[in-house]
Amino acid sequence: EYELQEQFDDEETGTLKQEIGSEALNKWLFNTDTVNKVLMHLMENGLKVEGGDKLGKTIIFAKNRKHAEFIVEQFDKNYPHLAGKFCRKVDYSVKYAQSLIDDFSIKEKDPYIAVSVDMLDTGIDIPEVVNLVFFKLVRSKTKFWQMVGRGTRLCQNLFGPGQDKQEFYIFDYCQNLDFFDANPEGYDAKAQESVKQKIFKRRLDLTAAFQQGQPEDKALKVFAEQLKDQMHGVVRAMNIDNFIIRKHREHVEFFNDRANWVQLTDAQINIINERLSGLPSRDDDNEDARRFDLLILNLQVALLQHHRTFERYQFAVKEIARNLEEKSAIPQVAAQMELILEIQTDEYWKDITLPMLEELRRKLRDLIRFAEAYAKEDVYTDFEDTLIEGDTKEYQIIESDPKLKDYYSSVKRFIREHQDHITIRRLKNNEQISEQDIKALEDILFSEEGPIPREEYEKIYGETPLGYLVRSMIGLNRSAAKKVFAEFMEKAPLHPEQISFLDEVIEYLVHNGVMEPRIMFEIPFIHFHDKGVVGMFGERSAEEIVDLVECVNENAKVA
Repeated sequence: EYELQEQFDDEETGTLKQEIGSEALNKWLFNTDTVNKVLMHLMENGLKVEGGDKLGKTIIFAKNRKHAEFIVEQFDKNYPHLAGKFCRKVDYSVKYAQSLIDDFSIKEKDPYIAVSVDMLDTGIDIPEVVNLVFFKLVRSKTKFWQMVGRGTRLCQNLFGPGQDKQEFYIFDYCQNLDFFDANPEGYDAKAQESVKQKIFKRRLDLTAAFQQGQPEDKALKVFAEQLKDQMHGVVRAMNIDNFIIRKHREHVEFFNDRANWVQLTDAQINIINERLSGLPSRDDDNEDARRFDLLILNLQVALLQHHRTFERYQFAVKEIARNLEEKSAIPQVAAQMELILEIQTDEYWKDITLPMLEELRRKLRDLIRFAEAYAKEDVYTDFEDTLIEGDTKEYQIIESDPKLKDYYSSVKRFIREHQDHITIRRLKNNEQISEQDIKALEDILFSEEGPIPREEYEKIYGETPLGYLVRSMIGLNRSAAKKVFAEFMEKAPLHPEQISFLDEVIEYLVHNGVMEPRIMFEIPFIHFHDKGVVGMFGERSAEEIVDLVECVNENAKVA
């Protein structure tokens, strides 16, 4: 992985030689295999945007103009469909360099990789940059830290609504960090599983379940074949000459034949899951459409296994439909208005089937870009589901009380329309509320124009404090949720799994607002340790975490 170290370490001292001949260094920098390996490592492990499907804005610091040109040339050979736009050289020899930098600074515009020769080393402020690649020796400490500073700018909503930039990656292939004795403490981050990969895996899960259950319904058989067609299409779109795909050439070529998808063995499913699902494949989808695909696939998986998450995904789809209903002036939305209105009724969901959800996905996926940001948050939410073994022939779910769901939807919509109300704002920000705050909220919630009469609220929700209910509907501000655990995380070094556990707690609070401590002993937290928070942190630290969560819950109640 670090070819420079292997070739140029001093055998006597074990350290990097202070001087490396230009001939030897150039031979390494301009080696085709070396550049391909660097690009492959970057494309596989760099921070991604658009749900993990596209490499985030990246600066590659090249040695000189010829080196930069060589890097771009190798990238274009491996990604011909991105050639000439995704990865561009930026130096003083480029006639329209400033225009190129301006494009690079735009979040959703090419290029995404800028191969820089001096121009982007200092003085450029592009918050979207999340990957820095040191592909040259730097011996000026001042300049080195200025170069590192290109990644330190904060950027809101970079990874999706409410998902701000919190970190950036440094790929140092020339031991600059070692040279300056500046290797920061940290941990190896796990490779991101992109939205595209999750979509592929969900379809594979459903396919595997169908093969076990052998559905007899004609519509289900058609749907099962559509799933295979979709996965086969992804494999067919893979560039066999790409350096990442080349390692799996045998499997890609085998599954490039649709006949080999007819009846998959367990071994083949395992190969597809582990070897093919995460490989790069060209498509023209936008991020919102892909995320909606994943939402519907999660809904289909939950329906198939009768999982309690079904209602959560169902509610998200209803919220999206309600938002799209307000966009009837847009011709594409108006064309699907009958379905959009039908989705919001309980009757539509009473006899819902997997093929019906597939039809819903197909008709609405390209309309999600018209939804408001708060509706897209439902699309961007991704709860992990795993298919359980058992009978997969029955597809009906048990409906909960429709009256309760209608009131819940009305109250939630009303609250979202009053986000600026001081009480709701305090609840969202985890601030302690008072009797006066609750009284002010009750005055609008239980008024004649409000979504629910007081007597109905008391009948349905009993003694549930209003602040607690509202918080559970609007969730918690992400920065407020992170602040809860900031001191705990700074107090003692945590290993990666512990950090991931707390990140999961934060995500739960962001989406649910409140959290019963017992949740930390259930799925998904027992995926980290079978004893939940106690097994992960030990009893003393676990008690501290539980106390912090309880404080969050108490802040939703009157002091």
